[in-house]
Amino acid sequence: MSLTVVGGGLAGCEAAWQLAQRGHEVTLVEMRPVTGTPAHQTDGLAELVCTNSFKSEDPTNAHGLLKREMRTLGSLLLAAAQPARVAAGTALAVDREIFSRTMAEMIGSHPRIRVERREVTSLPDGPAVVATGPLTSPALTGEVQRLLGDDGLAFFDSIAPIVAFESVDMEKAYMLSRHGKGEGDDYLNCPLDRDGYYAFVEAVAAADVYPGHDWENVPFFEGCLPIEVMVARGPETLRFGPMRPIGLPDPRTGREPYAVLQLRREDREGQMWNMVGFQTRLRTGEQRRVFRMIPGLEDAEFLRMGSIHRNTYLNFPGRLAPYGATAERPRLLFAGQLTGVEGYTESAASGILAGVNLDRLVRGEDATVPPPETMLGGLYRYLREARRDDFQPMNSNFGLLSPLEARVRDKRRKREMQAERGERALAGWMETHGIAGVEVPAALEVAS
Repeated sequence: MSLTVVGGGLAGCEAAWQLAQRGHEVTLVEMRPVTGTPAHQTDGLAELVCTNSFKSEDPTNAHGLLKREMRTLGSLLLAAAQPARVAAGTALAVDREIFSRTMAEMIGSHPRIRVERREVTSLPDGPAVVATGPLTSPALTGEVQRLLGDDGLAFFDSIAPIVAFESVDMEKAYMLSRHGKGEGDDYLNCPLDRDGYYAFVEAVAAADVYPGHDWENVPFFEGCLPIEVMVARGPETLRFGPMRPIGLPDPRTGREPYAVLQLRREDREGQMWNMVGFQTRLRTGEQRRVFRMIPGLEDAEFLRMGSIHRNTYLNFPGRLAPYGATAERPRLLFAGQLTGVEGYTESAASGILAGVNLDRLVRGEDATVPPPETMLGGLYRYLREARRDDFQPMNSNFGLLSPLEARVRDKRRKREMQAERGERALAGWMETHGIAGVEVPAALEVAS
């Protein structure tokens, strides 16, 4: 049976791979470049729009535990990330262009996957996965709303600026990973003293922002707040958030600065650096003026300015079954950020699960979701049990997991026990339901 996957992002690519590897002919439909979006800059599959980091690989970290589960099921993202990897301490970060090209090569070379470039304006009639992301086209959004009988929810997501390394004053900035983790040159740090920090905060508070609809009432995702929204919450918010100096002593003084801006490399060569946590909706001219107040960035060349775009997601707990379909269309599954999972790996993982379940459904078996002792299962439990009238996107965190039976005071040991339990739970779930992880090839080195 020929199956359809709508959307060539992380979730769509993972779903298509799962289905193809399980023996199905798959048509993967991506609307770019026929129809663009306000955030994408290329027509590449799996283009990374915001950060270039997939976060930690440590299984005692929530994102690391999710990656372990994805690897067990067979993740295309994790395979494609290896040849595109750039140094980022304990995080898995990639060169965006190499990563996208690698994903496209792997998808395009699969004999059972056909990629079509066109805008889908109506929901597929047959079995399908819809993974069109938070920037789903207006026409398809209208079709989804008609199916769900609900207008859904929306939030606004913003993008951090990227700076050219050669424009950073290294007499003021220094290389260091927090608490000395990583290779030592994974992060670039710009330290601020007390006076400099509060002058910066005042400048952010007074800066002009792009106008928009009812900005004061926008339900921003808490894990991706624009810096001006954080500043509006209080002058100390940045210093206890993205500008936290703990674990980043200036090697020239041996002391931690009052506040610090961290930048993370965007490419292998270290020519481009992302201002970590500095997503913003400030006007372009204001960004240059205000951000150049930070020591080391006085003459910064901004290769990409911060920006903002509208994101849409569905009322999962109110309208969808536990595995992401409606009662009316049980073989039409939604996946990715559209469902309310927040983050690259979370979106990709939901695409994996959608592929697993659509395969089961077309074979006459019931859909299934991993147990809540796993990170993927914990995410899906949140999606179906969250408050319907106040649903917000969610990313991986240990609060999603079922608690351990015994109380463990040592935090790292507790995380280790949760990771060990999660691994057993995933294996048991897969065995019970006859689910095998699919093979992924060793990613090819794609010419840069």
